[in-house]
Amino acid sequence: MFWTLLRDVSQCSFVRTCFTWAFGFFGDQVDLRGVLNMPRARRRNHSRSRSRSESYDRDVKRRRVDSQESPYHKNSYSSERAQRSRQHERGTSAERRYKRSHRRSPTSTHRRRHHHRHHGHAHRHRDGPDHSRRSYSSSQSSRAPSVEDDDDGHLIYRHGGVLQDRYKILATLGEGTFGKVVKVKDLHTDEIMALKIIKNVEKYREAAKLEINALEKIAEKDPEGKHLCVKMLDWFDYHGHMCIAFEMLGLSVFDFLKDNSYQPYPLDAVRHIAYQLCFAVKFLHDNKLTHTDLKPENILFVDSDYDISYSSKKRRDIRHIKRTDVRLIDFGSATFDHEHHSTIVSTRHYRAREVILELGWAQPCDVWSIGCIIFELYLGITLFQTHDNREHLAMMERILGPIPYRMARKTKTKYFYHGKLDWDSNSTAGRYVRDYCKPLMRYLNTNEEDYRQLFDLIRRMLDYEPSSRITLAESLRHPFFDKIPPHQRLGDFHASGDDSRERSHSLSR
Repeated sequence: MFWTLLRDVSQCSFVRTCFTWAFGFFGDQVDLRGVLNMPRARRRNHSRSRSRSESYDRDVKRRRVDSQESPYHKNSYSSERAQRSRQHERGTSAERRYKRSHRRSPTSTHRRRHHHRHHGHAHRHRDGPDHSRRSYSSSQSSRAPSVEDDDDGHLIYRHGGVLQDRYKILATLGEGTFGKVVKVKDLHTDEIMALKIIKNVEKYREAAKLEINALEKIAEKDPEGKHLCVKMLDWFDYHGHMCIAFEMLGLSVFDFLKDNSYQPYPLDAVRHIAYQLCFAVKFLHDNKLTHTDLKPENILFVDSDYDISYSSKKRRDIRHIKRTDVRLIDFGSATFDHEHHSTIVSTRHYRAREVILELGWAQPCDVWSIGCIIFELYLGITLFQTHDNREHLAMMERILGPIPYRMARKTKTKYFYHGKLDWDSNSTAGRYVRDYCKPLMRYLNTNEEDYRQLFDLIRRMLDYEPSSRITLAESLRHPFFDKIPPHQRLGDFHASGDDSRERSHSLSR
């Protein structure tokens, strides 16, 4: 009765004006008719549910931090990884290191246009990059009137636009949580490059600075790029957007696999890609650096051109990569030995056992990731397809055997009970693990020696104990790589007494 009377009274413009003024004075403006006409139960919970919804939206935005992708290739991003359930539920270790050292909120990412005068940058007349005399904050003090960011902090640009009076934007290559990657032409050299434009958000800007530092140290030790790490050609700060220029490369080994309907790579291609990956990461390990985010998306073909043949068995065309030369990318999570080691690193599916159990990690966690990658290249499927720690550990036990009692007792996580994994094998998840996974050697479909050597290498890379896990120097001397042809060899690891545990040079100096 009361609400009916109030609704009738509200139709009077004078009364409605008074109500609006009163509510506007004491709080936010409200739609009186909307409140009066809503059902009683909703009326009671209106303000409470609205605040709950806003809080949820904020929480979702905070949690939406994926492991950053690095598409320095010629094709745009795809949602296929999401369809395969490869969700990256962590931030990068670089971001977490930044958060620990800077206890403050990220800068606002709302749309903004700056009207103060543009003082520009000191233009560098040179043919090659010069990193030594630049400051990270060199261009944050002024901003051109035409420079604008979108609501997420991405730089708003147009094709044909020029950054730094030098880099002409030709196309967009991809987008990730960190920012965007665009194809650019260097107007000084006519060279085509991939330019990574980081969001104008403080945490991503600081993470980019850490990546730049790692890439500069790598370039100092390997100026000619002989160790197959992507070349950083230039970097600059464009009005709060850290920009990193890279050599243009082809598709990632994952994108090529996806575009080929997950047709596995031939054994010779698996051998060459794995060999190069071990060689590149060994260089990092020898210089006291751990990559921490090795995955097929971060291994790019130098040239992803291919031939096509028709498969009568598959009843479709199959792509065959012409060149299997690759480069390692994405050093945004790379960590030096002397730096703080975040508790959790690596993208879920390539995360080592010691990382999940929070027992500390070092270079051997990269070796575990490589073992998972080699398996995926050979079979076209992910070895550990899960998003849950307990289920991940159950898969490990199903594929690799029980986790040793002494290791289970070390962890402070709650996944074990009296030294055994607390896991119900008769549950829905338990049946999934039992049906989806099988002991490692049962994935081997032939008794040919080459394939047996491949699985022996994978098994040794997936050793539970980091101290007994095969090193990359030992991996390069493994019989599986004996058939690498002379023109593809990157060093004589069979004859040398090299041991990756004895590292004489450091990138961190």
